[in-house]
Amino acid sequence: MTTKTTLASVLAASLMAAVLPAAAENLDAISLSYVGSWSSLSLYKNFEKPFWETHIPEASDGKISTTVTTFDQMGLGGGEVYRLMAKNVIEVTSTVADYAVEDAPELEGLDMPMMAPDVDTARKVANAYKPVLADVFKQRFNGAHLLAVVPYPSQMVFCNKPISGLADLAGKKVRASGRTTAEFLEALGAEGITLNFSEVPGALQRGVIDCAVTGSLSGYSSGWHEVSTHLYPLPVGGWDYVITAMNDKKWDSLSADTKAWLTRQIETNYEDPVWASAVDETKEGIACLTGNGECSRGKPGNMTLVKATDEDFKNVHKYLVDDVLPAWAQRVDQTWVDRWNETIGKVTGLTASK
Repeated sequence: MTTKTTLASVLAASLMAAVLPAAAENLDAISLSYVGSWSSLSLYKNFEKPFWETHIPEASDGKISTTVTTFDQMGLGGGEVYRLMAKNVIEVTSTVADYAVEDAPELEGLDMPMMAPDVDTARKVANAYKPVLADVFKQRFNGAHLLAVVPYPSQMVFCNKPISGLADLAGKKVRASGRTTAEFLEALGAEGITLNFSEVPGALQRGVIDCAVTGSLSGYSSGWHEVSTHLYPLPVGGWDYVITAMNDKKWDSLSADTKAWLTRQIETNYEDPVWASAVDETKEGIACLTGNGECSRGKPGNMTLVKATDEDFKNVHKYLVDDVLPAWAQRVDQTWVDRWNETIGKVTGLTASK
């Protein structure tokens, strides 16, 4: 090793030693209260809870303390948390964007059926739409600050009756993961049903519904494979993005250093790992549901995996363009339609119009 290299290494180490403590020293001494998404699912267990409960306090050298729970542990359904955040009842919270579309229909633009058929496209869509989402949260939820957008595994169809393709959903009662998914299902002749996630297994078992949409691993974790027989793997329900935000009162109370530090931590140690896991979790979910492949989560099921056809892809695109996008455009102001076309539209090649 040369003297020049040695000096460079020492200098780099010295700079790191100087920067890291300084960053911690500049943080506010605060507490954060976090309300997360479904407590039984992998997103919360493997990412949300470790990040907020352990990583943030440790990375801040104890400057930031946290309390962590979930909306279902609080007895909530998930759709109320942004409203409670807007009233400063909740400081930081995460929920499925589709749960809040009655309060903010602009959120629906993020996740349309089959708009992003793979995780790479899904992240490009999310990144492109983030500035729009940030403005939506400010306007709809009393100045709230957007912190993160992450996906659940690909949202596919579970049925307790035999199906051989997308067309077989016609005439069936299908629990949709959101309003745009329900509109898509209705366009192909199914009946889109609104039903709380926790109520689905019982409804499938009793025959109240024929099929239901959720992520592959989410369905496995919640026992859907025990009450359904056929799995259709196309992301008919999109990616069921989970959005994290902080109320304006808490955000405005933070110093510039703390805001910048928290933003970096969320992106690097929460968003990036969740996105990186999305493909593997989708694949493992399918393996666990069907028994085809390795399942590290428990005893695999034996659901029948239905193969998607080229005709299915063509029909999905047709229903998206002819039915779902125009219906959404009617629910929002033209300003939001224009911004969608400038962001997601450029990523996907689609155009929304009233």
